[in-house]
Amino acid sequence: MQRLQQPLPFEMMSKKILHILCVEPDDTVQQFIESISGETGVSVVCLYNDGIAKTAVNWERLVDDIFAHEKVICWN
Repeated sequence: MQRLQQPLPFEMMSKKILHILCVEPDDTVQQFIESISGETGVSVVCLYNDGIAKTAVNWERLVDDIFAHEKVICWN
């Protein structure tokens, strides 16, 4: 008989919310992101050319990040 793995304790889980920005967010979207995120751990990935990050999107890393977070929100 196989034993089921115990879920990770809450403290060991990765960040809770991943925000994926498809376009540059306006003020309203920024306010939503701030209010949704609150005090929880968040990550933000920009899929648009923001002028800061000079590297292309690492799609494999993005897929890993999607599965590592509890919630994923895409913003258009």
